[in-house]
Amino acid sequence: MTAATSSTLFPQGSTPGAYAATSRDADAVLDGLDPEQREVATSLHGAVCVLAGAGTGKTRAITHRIAYGVRAGILQPASVLAVTFTNRAAGEMRGRLRQLGAGGVQARTFHSAALRQLQYFWPKAVGGEVPRLVERKVQLVAEAAARCRVRLDRNELRDVTGEIEWSKVTQTVPEDYSAAAAKSGREAPRDAAEISRIYATYEQLKRDRGVIDFEDVLLLTVGVLQERPDIADQVRRQYQHFVVDEYQDVSPLQQRLLDLWLGDRDSLCVVGDASQTIYSFTGATPDHLLNFRIRHPGATVVKLIRDYRSTPQVVHLANGLLSQARGRAAEHRLELVSQREAGPDPVYAAYADEPAEAEGTARRIRELITPVEQGGGGVPASQIAVLYRVNAQSELYEQALADAQVPYQLRGAERFFERPEVREAGLLLRGAARGGSADPALADADVPSQVRAVLGTRGWTPEPPVGSGAVRDRWESLAALVRLAEDFAGSRPGATLSDLVAELDERAAAQHAPTVEGVTLASLHAAKGLEWDAVFLVGLTEGMMPITYAKTEQQIEEERRLLYVGVTRARRHLTLSWALSRAPGGRASRRPTRFLNGLRPGSQALGARTPGGSGGIERGAAAPGGGGGVRRRRGPVHCRVCGRALTDAGEMKLMRCEGCPSELDEALYERLRDWRAEQAGLLGQPAYCVFTDKTLLAIAEAVPGTESELAGISGVGRRKLDRFGADVLALCAGRELPSAQDGEGDDGAGGSHSGDPWQNSTEK
Repeated sequence: MTAATSSTLFPQGSTPGAYAATSRDADAVLDGLDPEQREVATSLHGAVCVLAGAGTGKTRAITHRIAYGVRAGILQPASVLAVTFTNRAAGEMRGRLRQLGAGGVQARTFHSAALRQLQYFWPKAVGGEVPRLVERKVQLVAEAAARCRVRLDRNELRDVTGEIEWSKVTQTVPEDYSAAAAKSGREAPRDAAEISRIYATYEQLKRDRGVIDFEDVLLLTVGVLQERPDIADQVRRQYQHFVVDEYQDVSPLQQRLLDLWLGDRDSLCVVGDASQTIYSFTGATPDHLLNFRIRHPGATVVKLIRDYRSTPQVVHLANGLLSQARGRAAEHRLELVSQREAGPDPVYAAYADEPAEAEGTARRIRELITPVEQGGGGVPASQIAVLYRVNAQSELYEQALADAQVPYQLRGAERFFERPEVREAGLLLRGAARGGSADPALADADVPSQVRAVLGTRGWTPEPPVGSGAVRDRWESLAALVRLAEDFAGSRPGATLSDLVAELDERAAAQHAPTVEGVTLASLHAAKGLEWDAVFLVGLTEGMMPITYAKTEQQIEEERRLLYVGVTRARRHLTLSWALSRAPGGRASRRPTRFLNGLRPGSQALGARTPGGSGGIERGAAAPGGGGGVRRRRGPVHCRVCGRALTDAGEMKLMRCEGCPSELDEALYERLRDWRAEQAGLLGQPAYCVFTDKTLLAIAEAVPGTESELAGISGVGRRKLDRFGADVLALCAGRELPSAQDGEGDDGAGGSHSGDPWQNSTEK
């Protein structure tokens, strides 16, 4: 049996006649391809690695490559397997191949291709029929947890299920889960030993019932191909050529399957972009893409950098984002070159608070969808997207768009008021409104306090939980309800809990807008692979972008890549916005994401320099008149360990939470204390008038090496920097200072002038 026969292993529906009829006009397939795309299309022998930036036409390149090979008689349709990661992408690829005369080519996801092979070979390899596939494993995971006497709520159940999936795609067995999770830095939703037991019990339940899950499809196919060389040879005779799209998202298990399909051949073409790796939490890794030349030394590498999607202004911003990136993926970044005509500059919009940001976004969208003849932008609503970091952010934008009578549709998430935790919260609040007076905790409390008390029984806490996943999503939803209650009470003094429940009902009813044609609301992860004429990236503040639980450099850089993916979804219009405070009237303590430093007007780059200038429009909460003389607010202080915004004065001086680990240089701290005592004696002032204990601790932890680093420590103002900076930096550098008595009177600032502001008890 060979791939040339019509009775192949996996029938395609193509015939030799149709194949021969199209082989005479192969060169026509190359028409319209740029030089790099043409190189991809005509490189049909040996290993090929296509590094394709966002919007560079990678799908066009690889589909034309397959079609050219088929039409030129080099590839037979049934011998080609094109693999991608979503059914949508596979369907799009099949459609394009049919249009190009290569309809007999297999284009499937990894799971679909593996399941097809497993079903075909199971009777021969094992006997009987393939075990039934469990499409939703959560029920079995729940039963496994119950057998282990571990109680999981709905959100924990989803997270534990995700840990089991991650373990399987990384080929981690139950007894190795704890060590593997710790090594990879995963934030386990439960005790690692508990998850390991649940995982083992889950696997035993599947064996007892003769069922398999989606990960088993890959594992079993790998097992069959490893244990049965005759079957592996049969598959390799069938498939002579492989194409893998989105190769940066391949998991170790998928790579193992691909290796078994390939055997000792090198007839493989992979396409990917390390700068779009945003799913590492699922086991995906760009290492296979970055190591391709090591595995295949003779490979042809083609870089696609001509961006046909976005305007030069959008591309310039995307390139600027990556120019400041770090890590291995950043070393392989692609500098895109736009092929489109110039468009408007990206808009950078600062708003006073989150509701204002949502309303401003809705207002701008309303202008964009207004027909051109009426003075608007004429952009269809379906060609506009609002993208945010977490799904819980959608509620404000759902409401703002509904208020502006703009149709919208949610992608990748339930509507806010349809989420289970929000529905449950509504029922609880409704019950509390009816019987709250009988509850001592609710009787005399204001509306926000009543809401906090009720939702506190269902997972809301004043501080967010550590890590990501369902627990965090649930908390974000409940926190949004708490904020809504606070805003409602602020705008309607004297309102009752019953009034709030009525308001929630009205809001829920107002958001049932048509979803067929409307603005897309989606998380940045859900937007991968899509594009729109106009994109609004919202909520771009520190703590949200990067997200607070991104702590390591690798996690921070993945957050940067996530923003890069968001930017490159825009064809023409791009708006990036943030709110200076959460609620109206709140302190403007937030700051925009660090990723925009050096890119947005008025900001300075940190780290690598951004090549060239940066265009853009600063739009938002400017002072009336726009004149100078406005005092700049200092941004919020964030814990340098965990990233949480700090509000306690002592923690702000330390620049870390009290509970976060300290890296105190105790010897330096003691030297600083001795020096401070000497200075205080000379000044005739208490020691805290020089520096407080907290400031000395912060200095001893940070060990600044430059004046600017010292100035960045809370409690070190300009005057103190001028007066004491040289001494402090010398101590931090380990140098000995002469006695303060020896240097008395040398400082022209007049250190003993009791009237100087820096001698006041409040540090500046």
